[in-house]
Amino acid sequence: MTEPYQGLPDQSADPLVETSRRTMITGVSAAALFAPAVAGWATQAQAQAAASAEDEAFMKLALDEARQGDYPFGTVITKDGVLWASGHNSGRTEQDPTAHGEMVAIRNFLTKHSAADLAGTTLYTTGEPCAMCMGAILWSGISRLVFAASVDQMATKIDQIMISSAALAEVAKFAPISITGGVLADEAMALFE
Repeated sequence: MTEPYQGLPDQSADPLVETSRRTMITGVSAAALFAPAVAGWATQAQAQAAASAEDEAFMKLALDEARQGDYPFGTVITKDGVLWASGHNSGRTEQDPTAHGEMVAIRNFLTKHSAADLAGTTLYTTGEPCAMCMGAILWSGISRLVFAASVDQMATKIDQIMISSAALAEVAKFAPISITGGVLADEAMALFE
């Protein structure tokens, strides 16, 4: 990465509505994506909003990262509208089963910034994180997760651990996080063709 990505429109005029729960699910058809996971806490998803232009712009960068990987998963980490780190899946190339796009991006972030700097960041990823990656996201203190294709969508193409990010976030009371799903999901799914 040579220079931080900037120049996206200010989205502060459209803040997310606070809920009484610590985790909020927003995004394109979030209720359908997470119906099994959120059946017990439907009021938590009341503040559903469409993805912002900034979300789509950063997801396009994550899709570009995915095209560079040895498997179609890419991730970018942003803070205050600036790209801070990126990564793509390199598990096959590096013979490292933990080298998923999210893990690589977090590691790349930590090579230049402190772990404390992860607070207030947003992680964009082309596929809903697996249990390992979602655990790392929660332990890292990342404030917001935005993903493209859901676990259920990806399971039509590849083997998946069938647990949603929302379900993992719900049991991690120590790590408040906002989750937006379905941003450019069709484009992410097309990478599996």
